Amino acid sequence: MNVLVIGGGGREHALAWKIAQSNKVQKVFVAPGNGGTARDKRLLNVPITDVKALREFAQAEGIELTVVGPETPLAAGVVDEFRAHGLRIFGPTKAAAQLESSKAFSKAFMKRHNIPTAEYETFTDAQAAHDYVNAKGAPIVVKADGLAAGKGVVVAMTAAEAHEAIDFMLLDNKLGVSHNEGGARVVIEEFLQGEEASFIVMCDGKTVLPLATSQDHKRLLDADEGPNTGGMGAYSPAPVVTPEVHARAMREIILPTIKGMEKDGIPFTGFLYAGLMIDPQGQVKTLEFNCRMGDPETQPIMMRLKTDLVDVLLAATANNAEERFDDFALEWDRRTAVGVVMAAHGYPMSPRKGDVIGGLPQDTDDAVVFHAGTQMVDGLITTTGGRVLCVTALGGTIKLAQQLAYETAKGIHFDGVQYRTDIGYRAMAR
Repeated sequence: MNVLVIGGGGREHALAWKIAQSNKVQKVFVAPGNGGTARDKRLLNVPITDVKALREFAQAEGIELTVVGPETPLAAGVVDEFRAHGLRIFGPTKAAAQLESSKAFSKAFMKRHNIPTAEYETFTDAQAAHDYVNAKGAPIVVKADGLAAGKGVVVAMTAAEAHEAIDFMLLDNKLGVSHNEGGARVVIEEFLQGEEASFIVMCDGKTVLPLATSQDHKRLLDADEGPNTGGMGAYSPAPVVTPEVHARAMREIILPTIKGMEKDGIPFTGFLYAGLMIDPQGQVKTLEFNCRMGDPETQPIMMRLKTDLVDVLLAATANNAEERFDDFALEWDRRTAVGVVMAAHGYPMSPRKGDVIGGLPQDTDDAVVFHAGTQMVDGLITTTGGRVLCVTALGGTIKLAQQLAYETAKGIHFDGVQYRTDIGYRAMAR
């Protein structure tokens, strides 16, 4: 069968890499792909991003299964477009994708369905937002209501930082974000204490299949210092998600979300990512929802997945309810996977593009370099974005996986490269 993966980042490279391992698959197209998918002889890049053009390509090439990686085409309704023409696709509809594309929609949904989350208010008026911060004090969290490529959240430790974020997002709208009704809007919510984890599941509209737990590192610098980023590395499994926390997250957050979406008339299909805040007592609250897998969490998760991903995706998109994944059991490599993001000079505020990447190794069973912001030009791989590569490795312990990831990363070079040296440190401290 022919499979299409929509997207061009590290998450999509990892999904396509895993899908290509299935003996059911003849061709894997990646639209638009990147330099890493261009290097892989099992994958074919397609320079298409327009929703209608993607659907027409799928029809022309006899694509039997499509998987959507990033949030932008989901919010643009790519799933609706494909389904309207009888094409099999895994992802949420445009209406369901509001769980990510609108923070205000998501928070109101959680409040309506009693899903634990931070106290919040929503604002379009800057002065009202400033007054709210003055009344509540800091620390406090300011979020742009819309898609901002992982950069629309400011954890303000002082009131001054919060006021600056409000002006940046509302008055100046420097992020260029519009919520679903147009214009700029922010959600301001209480600051939650604890440890974050990524809880990702697959949904077929009714049934939920949890993936391996993971944890990413958002800050640019070691010891969680520096500005927020889209993610500087991740590891799986996440020891902070104990069996008790896992059960609580499923019972209090994931299952009520799936049931609530169905009750609201917008059943959720696709990857559902709940960003969790776990307090020292093991209580869990929802920081946010994403309607796709995380990046860089996907890379270590795919490294550990032993089950044929295509089998799972076919079950999740089956028309016959009996074929869905009620009884599916995923098999995981017991080892730990660590992914280290190598970022461009100037990331996250002004990443430089066009630097040539050298020293890229051959992938092995235990270490794979997934590409994100890269392209192939005249046989050379060059940087095209902020997060360039995710060097991902398996090891019998978190320390061994970390060592192999960093040994691999040290052989790769491009001007201005920056990466953290402590990915996985939280797990090692446990």
